[in-house]
Amino acid sequence: MVPIKKIMTKGALTIDEKTTAKEAARIMKTKKVGCLLIEKNKEAIGIITETDMVRRLVAEERDPNATQIKTIMSTPLLTIDAEKSIIDANDMMDKNRVRHLAVTEEGKIVGVISCRDVMHPLYMEGEEW
Repeated sequence: MVPIKKIMTKGALTIDEKTTAKEAARIMKTKKVGCLLIEKNKEAIGIITETDMVRRLVAEERDPNATQIKTIMSTPLLTIDAEKSIIDANDMMDKNRVRHLAVTEEGKIVGVISCRDVMHPLYMEGEEW
């Protein structure tokens, strides 16, 4: 089995919970990422995704300049150990109906894995079927 650490995005991007939705969207666009981890006092407390932005901001006609990210983030933050397999990650995402998981090593967040990462064929290089 291919471990998550082999295909995850290392070094997840984080923002403070009081950041506005507009600033979070700008960061996501600039960094070309689909999610950001949300921190309160340097501790990860949630995640904001493109889907959260659409469903909880745009669809509800909220002002992105006035909306703090903590009011539209997904919480609790779901995590999975870096040594688990991509099958484990896929099962966890499916069970919880999410597309992103924070990846941990020894209890510390070291990256993020998305459903796109799990589906990407690069991890199959060198694997026997």
